[in-house]
Amino acid sequence: MFKKILIANRGEIACRIIKTAKKMKIKTVAVFSDADRYAEHVRLADEAVYIGPSPASESYLKPDLIIKACKENKCDALHPGYGFLSENSGFPESLNKAGITFIGPSKSAIASMGDKIKSKKIAKSANVNTVPGHIGIIKNKNEAIKIADEIGYPVMIKASAGGGGKGMRIAFSNKQVEDSFERASSEALKSFGDKRIFIEKFITKPRHIEIQILADNFGNVIYLGERECSIQRRNQKVIEEAPSPFLDEQTRKKMGDQAVQLSRRVGYSSAGTVEFIVDKDKNFYFLEMNTRLQVEHPVTELITGIDLVEQMIKIAYGKKLEINQNDVRLNGSAIETRIYAENPYKNFLPSIGRLTKYNPPKEKQHSDGTITRNDTGVREGDEVSMFYDPMIAKLCSWGKTRKLSINRMESALDNFLLEGIDHNISFLSAILANKRFKSGDINTAFIEEEFKEGFQGTIPNKNFEWTLGSLVLAHHICEISKNFDIFEHDHISDEWEVYLNYNQSTHNPSKLKYMINKDNLNLPFVCIKPMPNQITKRLNDEFFTIEVHQDFIKKLATFKINAQGSSIEAENIQCRVYNKITNIEFEYRGITMSANVFPKHVAYYHKFMKPIKNIDKSNLLICPMPGKLIKILVKENQIIEEGQSLCVVEAMKMENTLVAPKQCTIKKINNKEGETLSVDQVIMEFSFK
Repeated sequence: MFKKILIANRGEIACRIIKTAKKMKIKTVAVFSDADRYAEHVRLADEAVYIGPSPASESYLKPDLIIKACKENKCDALHPGYGFLSENSGFPESLNKAGITFIGPSKSAIASMGDKIKSKKIAKSANVNTVPGHIGIIKNKNEAIKIADEIGYPVMIKASAGGGGKGMRIAFSNKQVEDSFERASSEALKSFGDKRIFIEKFITKPRHIEIQILADNFGNVIYLGERECSIQRRNQKVIEEAPSPFLDEQTRKKMGDQAVQLSRRVGYSSAGTVEFIVDKDKNFYFLEMNTRLQVEHPVTELITGIDLVEQMIKIAYGKKLEINQNDVRLNGSAIETRIYAENPYKNFLPSIGRLTKYNPPKEKQHSDGTITRNDTGVREGDEVSMFYDPMIAKLCSWGKTRKLSINRMESALDNFLLEGIDHNISFLSAILANKRFKSGDINTAFIEEEFKEGFQGTIPNKNFEWTLGSLVLAHHICEISKNFDIFEHDHISDEWEVYLNYNQSTHNPSKLKYMINKDNLNLPFVCIKPMPNQITKRLNDEFFTIEVHQDFIKKLATFKINAQGSSIEAENIQCRVYNKITNIEFEYRGITMSANVFPKHVAYYHKFMKPIKNIDKSNLLICPMPGKLIKILVKENQIIEEGQSLCVVEAMKMENTLVAPKQCTIKKINNKEGETLSVDQVIMEFSFK
């Protein structure tokens, strides 16, 4: 077996590979840039090599620097992870010349499948179902418009090289094709060094389902079931699960057989993924083949018990597969949520900064048999930079049933503490709580359909709102009890008002009234009831008890509610609680609320308080995230229509087009192309008629 492996990657995938290498007693060598000098993968590896400046184009994407590191550290083999050089067809050949084994497929397999135009031609020749479209290189935007008109809208404009949603746009008109072609070409060139674009028919509301395959160098090919990857935004996967709640065994076998056919046709070896889009009638069409380890591989490992990284290493070493198709058993259900440094309340804009708090749930098997797994590449104190992908962690759950797996994931997200940057945990919780998701009724348009105005957080129904208000009051009473003797009843009002503002809104707060039973106030138990006529009479004017327990490390409050026979939720609820100077902030499964709690005599005066005035910034184009201004699309004194593109800001390998909020005139442009922008920096100023 290999003695030493270099991992030509960073972040969570580098840490993941190191974990298996250690299990196999193989030494590892990490590579790092300036930005990653103190990164987790550097700490975990046996050895580490500096390879250059922070931009990936000057470090992780430099084959000569990687090969030099292999030679100097006497590495037998190299694992590329995903992204970076993993699908560079010339890289395995360069390694081979240097006497280093590439842990992945051959140059020819990467070249044929990495080129999406060529791969579709091969798939068609292998009798694999393919999507209608123009399988050929498109020279310019005029040709793109002509082809799109012929195919019929909507169409998908895609980079021939690469993946991960980069260089990919959906167009519903020829005007959108014109703009999307240029953006997709530019993004593809920056991400993959290849600006070639092709166009195919976009199948509306499909599912994105992929088949995991394993193949050795002796012609043995098997498939390990499927992964459902339909929960996406901007063509980037957000939540994946295995197996798909949609497929039946017959369709699974057909898709698996076609994936094996394609793999045999290209002489594939190693782990790989054949991706399909599947319509509502279970017709499936080849999308692409990823000739590498997939981001979402953990869910396949959880339902099959097969370590894919271990299999890749053994195959590269020249061993035969020890597993045949009959050995593959799909056990239970697994879910992966991708935790990103981004702000879901601001159209998922990337976020950078230091992780001032990072306390994920523990990886373990729980008493109910479910499992929590967390693939991550960061620790508390690390910095999330603008140079790389914004993924923080891949949180996974496993349960004997899909329902158990979802429940475990919801609890795991509740317990994930992340501070210092914006993140998408509340958004992930909102998806998991969604009735459509729980039923398995999903497609690639799920996020657009369920969050039509963008993600603004979840608003609870009236009954649950009363529950949340009760928790806020119980928490507040426990907090104030620290400052004086709780049993001196004169200090405690018997009537309280709770004001709830949702998702950072300061308008129209919900006003809830409660009474507490001071005679039975015995912490950590708090006796509460809503005031008469404020909630359903099913409460029968009875008090119910809330038991409060706090985890100060994770900033979690656990509330055990005893309210049998009432409309109040009777269960354990975990909320993240932040005590501010003037209010309490609660977070619970996509619900973000700011609460003010007042005793009766204070509540009377609260109504006289003047609302806080918001500063009008509608005449400014403010940079929503740190990045680079790569293109300005307008000039000063130019009249602009609503929705017109103003400029393009590149951040974390994605190009973001900023548009005009309404008709205006460009009064002033404050920056030049090529300048680096900070968050909230004013790019342009507008004037309105």
